[in-house]
Amino acid sequence: MPKSPEALLEFLGKLGIEAETHRHPALFTVSDSQSLRGEIPGGHTKNLFLKDKKDNFFLVTVDEDAQVDLKTIHHKIGAASRVSFGKPDKLMEHLGVEPGSVTVFGVINDDHHRVTVVLDADLMDNDIINAHPLTNEATTSIGRDDLMRFLEAVEHQPLVLKVTE
Repeated sequence: MPKSPEALLEFLGKLGIEAETHRHPALFTVSDSQSLRGEIPGGHTKNLFLKDKKDNFFLVTVDEDAQVDLKTIHHKIGAASRVSFGKPDKLMEHLGVEPGSVTVFGVINDDHHRVTVVLDADLMDNDIINAHPLTNEATTSIGRDDLMRFLEAVEHQPLVLKVTE
């Protein structure tokens, strides 16, 4: 059973990580997010759940306005071949979320460590990172260093790479 947004926020609290969560109507696209966001400071994320031909899975998290070349990203992230989007059943299996709710926080559900986390270097220039807390009906703001602590706590050492164009 995937963890709930409440369980995620409780886990962050147990780590001593302060995070602020803003509730809002469900957001499915970056455009939806930008129109309803209001004044939430920091970098806002776009997440790509990708797989290569050897069924290696990648969660690539970039700034919401970033351009990613899916034809060449496999060279940058160490995929075995060109990548495609992971299917919804694999997204649920590995990250415990549905399409529209993909988030870096989803790796809390990746108990088997099947997903490689890739954070874009440009996104990591922000002091605050904003991501869905396992639901697209909220946005959670977390410090960049606290995000790294969270990833370490769930045993996902991220690759911080320049993946955007």
